[in-house]
Order: sequence, then C-alpha cells, then structure tokens
Amino acid sequence: MIDLQGDERLDYLLAEKEMKIIQSPTICAFSLDAVLLANFTYVPIKRGSILDLCTGNAVIPLLLSRRSQAEITGVEIQPRIVDMAKRSIEINDLTNQLTVIQGDLKEMPQLLGNGKFDLVTCNPPYFKTAKTEHQNKNDYLTIARHEIKCSLEDVVKACSILTRPGGKVSMVHRPGRLVEILTLFKKYKIEPKRLQLVYPKKGKEANILLIEGIRDGSPDLKILEPLYTFDEDGKYTKEIKEIIYGKRK
Repeated sequence: MIDLQGDERLDYLLAEKEMKIIQSPTICAFSLDAVLLANFTYVPIKRGSILDLCTGNAVIPLLLSRRSQAEITGVEIQPRIVDMAKRSIEINDLTNQLTVIQGDLKEMPQLLGNGKFDLVTCNPPYFKTAKTEHQNKNDYLTIARHEIKCSLEDVVKACSILTRPGGKVSMVHRPGRLVEILTLFKKYKIEPKRLQLVYPKKGKEANILLIEGIRDGSPDLKILEPLYTFDEDGKYTKEIKEIIYGKRK
C-alpha cells in the first residue's frame, strides 16, 4: 500500500511508464531542469558509483537508474523531502541500487570520503537572494531555490572533492551564472568539457544551462547545439518531447 501524506500525489515519471514518483506542490515537485540534466549527463553503464547532490525527491537518481547499473546515492538537506525520496525508491523496488542521505552537502566529503564517485550530478539552488522579501514564502521552496543552505562555491567545491580524478561533474543552472560557474570549476580543478544552452523558444534568451566537467581533466570545451523547449505554436519541440516522453518506436 502506498503511503501518501498531506497534499502528496503519485505521478508517473514521464517516459518511464513503469516508474512512479511521490510529489507535492507545496513541498517538492521536479522540474524540466532535472529531466534535462539526467538526459544530458554521462553515466557509467555497468559499474561505478554516482552521487546526486540537492537530490530533492530523487528524480535524477530514479531517471539515471534506467541508464546505469551503478550504485546511486542522493543527498538532500530537508528531512521531509528525504522521506518522500525514500518512499519513491521503495515504490519502484530500487532500494538495492538507490540510497538517499539526509544531510548538508558541505559535510559529504567527510561522511562519504574524498574522490569516491565516478559521477557527481547537481541541480542546486539558483538564486542569490539578499532580501527575505524576494524569497519564497514557502520554506521548502526557499531552501530548494535560493542559496540559503549552500552557495554555488559550496556546491562546486563539494563536487570536486567527492569526484575521483578523471570522474565527471554535471550541473544544471542559469546562464547568468555561467562565468561564475566556469571560474569555480577552474578553481576546484574541474575542467569544463561540454556545455549546452536551452532556450524557451527561438528568438528568446537562454534560460537553462547544462554543463559537464572532468576532475583534473585537460582543456577542451565543446559547445553543443542549442535546445529549444517550445516551438512557434507553444508546443514542446520534437527534441524536448523525446527527452521527456521517450522516442516513439
């Protein structure tokens, strides 16, 4: 029996018709950003270890489990959301592959060890918000979206320490933070290797940034073709439909 609390609901995980996820409009629901990151990132197929920081309700670990047999660990600071993630993992019978830890990402190197992961992914808080009136009224959403519990530098530093030399770091963020991200990647010895911008539609400014780097890698940045979310009619483009719902056979 599925145990749902408050305004939680059980949703299908997009293209994964056999996979479900617990969500809540007031506590945690995944966004297109997380789906794009899960599609964009490299994954070890047969073996290895993956870490997802700021995992929320574990949407990225759940999606990556369909592409990889590696052990996947999620880290989330908010206990209520950790509970949602753990129940989603149990519903999908993935407790042998997926684990979620409640804790602060800044403490994960001490807890999990340095250089332990082949891949570290992260969908971190995007916004520097100095004034409380600019934050969400909902504490869950404020922590998820604003740099309250961690800064961008905290995130990049943790990613670097936790990734093995030669391992990969993948992140989704806002294009306005690109220069800062590149600077921090360089500072913490993550060499940027792949970058892709996502635009709401043609003629609009990019609103999503996908970036992947290699710990202690050599310089060689590839700029991928842009992705467009909507066409001129306001419908998902073919490329986005395939990412969200899967390719039609």
